[in-house]
Amino acid sequence: MPTDVSDAPRVEELYQALEQRVRTLRPHEDISALKRAFEFALEHHRHQRRKSGELYITHPLAVANLLVDMDMDPVCIQTGLLHDTVEDVKSVTIEQIRDAFGTDVARCVDGVTKLNKIGFASRDDRQAESLRKMLLAMTSDIRVIIVKLADRLHNMRTISSLARERQIAIAQETLEIYAPIAHRLGMGKIRGELEDLSFQTLEPEAAAELLREIESKRQENEEWLRQIRTQIEQKLAREDIPARVDGRVKRAYSVYQKLKRQKIPLDQVYDLLALRIITDSVKNCYAALGVIHNEWHPIPGRIKDFIAMPRPNLYQSLHTSVIGPGGIAVEVQIRTAEMHRIAEEGIAAHWKYKEGAKGPGEEDQRIAWLRQLVEWQREMRDSADFMSTLKLDLYPEDVYTFTPRGRVIALPRNATPIDFAYSIHTDVGNTCVGAKVNGVIKPLKYALRNGDVVEILTQPGHQPSKDWLAIVKTARARNKIKHFINAAERAKAVEIGQKSLEKEARRLGVNLGRISQDDLASVASEYGVAKTEDLYAGLGFGKYSARQILQKVAPEEVEAAPAVPVPPVRPTPAPGTAFGDGDLAIHVKGIDDVLVYRAKCCNPIRGEQIVGYITRGKGIAVHSVQCPNVQNLLYDAERRIDVDWARSAHEPLPVKIVIYTDDRPGILHQLTSILSSEATNIRTLEARTDEKRGDESAVVDITIDVRDKKQLERVITSFRRIPGVRDIERVPTTQ
Repeated sequence: MPTDVSDAPRVEELYQALEQRVRTLRPHEDISALKRAFEFALEHHRHQRRKSGELYITHPLAVANLLVDMDMDPVCIQTGLLHDTVEDVKSVTIEQIRDAFGTDVARCVDGVTKLNKIGFASRDDRQAESLRKMLLAMTSDIRVIIVKLADRLHNMRTISSLARERQIAIAQETLEIYAPIAHRLGMGKIRGELEDLSFQTLEPEAAAELLREIESKRQENEEWLRQIRTQIEQKLAREDIPARVDGRVKRAYSVYQKLKRQKIPLDQVYDLLALRIITDSVKNCYAALGVIHNEWHPIPGRIKDFIAMPRPNLYQSLHTSVIGPGGIAVEVQIRTAEMHRIAEEGIAAHWKYKEGAKGPGEEDQRIAWLRQLVEWQREMRDSADFMSTLKLDLYPEDVYTFTPRGRVIALPRNATPIDFAYSIHTDVGNTCVGAKVNGVIKPLKYALRNGDVVEILTQPGHQPSKDWLAIVKTARARNKIKHFINAAERAKAVEIGQKSLEKEARRLGVNLGRISQDDLASVASEYGVAKTEDLYAGLGFGKYSARQILQKVAPEEVEAAPAVPVPPVRPTPAPGTAFGDGDLAIHVKGIDDVLVYRAKCCNPIRGEQIVGYITRGKGIAVHSVQCPNVQNLLYDAERRIDVDWARSAHEPLPVKIVIYTDDRPGILHQLTSILSSEATNIRTLEARTDEKRGDESAVVDITIDVRDKKQLERVITSFRRIPGVRDIERVPTTQ
């Protein structure tokens, strides 16, 4: 029972309301286990409270109510009530859940339970492995991810009680992982709310400003929507087309994305308003489209038929944009009531639990991507690789291309012929040398468009190029290219490592013939690798030196070897420390005296999470973990190495930012005043009009010195407050 007795009646009332809703929706089903699940959760969470101060049991009850909103079955609702018991209560096990509530509930609870009780090297590893576990469970029972999405939605609704740092981490994960998963499963309503809540958490000032602007025009927009809705209803009625017409302003995050992508102010977003026509049949969907186009001019290139060609998540609708009354552009979506239900609820709307189905059918396109991901993950031992692959593969597919025989291939925006080739077959991708698009030879970096007919040209014996990694857009293509290149580089590294060890042994007079494979295997184990071959590969990649290995297997012979004078190149740093820019100190874990430099592609600064990457002959390149070259799997996991910032050293580092603004007098003065108040040095500054977006737009390129991430965030936040600043980007610098 709750620790505060006064809360007991309220909790009981919340449960009774939940039970009544389930009885109403499922009057003929036995829901006796629901009460037992509630009492089990109440008993084991009785001493726990949320950060907001509420009893913890209110969270599982809220999750269960969200599952009732989706009309999920009793097993799923029980999982909602029990989903945190194993994760957050040390005394509760999956076996207890199985004994008390059955195999189905236990499987779902286990699927949503994070791997908190297993030791991991880092929080990132734990997050990756927990997601991997959840996605694997999802392939056998889709209820796992539906419960997880409900759990995440309630957590995002109540996120304000958490510490700011934790809010940012959860919102970022929601935006990168859970909202895209909801999109992939066709759950548009949940996806939209997750995106908007994440946006408000990550960019509170931008979100508040945008919502203020939208709210200031709300009355005007509502009146315009009311008028055009009435006109459409009347015109459809005259044509005997039964329909319901809804009007809305686009979601805040969707609008924000457009503002950022096009670098425009809100008054230049011409499709801010949207109308949805819901009718009774596919035939009337097309008839309604004809009525709309007959009345208002359609905008070329904005007509999309997702009924004839549904999206991979089975979304169906007709989309068009027209110039409506008063010259105002409006987007119109036309669909049937069933299509609308699927667009809002997605896979949850389709699941027939009453018929005993637990997992998706083989024909369900919505999780075909997941099955592929599960296959790929078997090849991915590295957690960072898995997370990068997952993020890449969650991007929406919205380009539809064709093989010469008419097979449809759905690809992400800006996908290339190489992506197309790998989507056909790995061998086709590996041996791709060119492509014909609509009968014309196109370069391999060509961005495919809707309706393109693509023919891949191959050549036996041809091999993929590392340069392809910079242009492909699909996770499948990246993984296949990376796997091929890594295998070749690893074989080369093994060969180099063996030769390096033999050469150093000759120099030191060590007889390698006396050293057994068991001795080398023991050294391999000390370095955290499984086989001697892995030891050679690490040596070839430069992770450790041949002398270090020989010192371990033949210490007496190495110590007896005559010293060879080596002219000093630079001072020797303290153990585990390497020199970077000036006196900037970065710790390299487990390696002494190695050259370290900040990678120019991302220019990491103090306070950002960083990762090291061994480059032959150049030392260790240090990247931000958010660097596109790290995120996009350009690097081999075997060359990654742990690095961190030293506690001392506050030398300012150069950072280049690009500011998109209105072209008005005084804006440069405001920007430089902020930098002056922060005591930040300006290295370079260039301002120009933005010809692409007209005379009223300007771009300011500025390189400044900052001490750490926090100072940079303060500067950027202050810049965003300046009226007329539309967007700010951080870009690589060569300084």
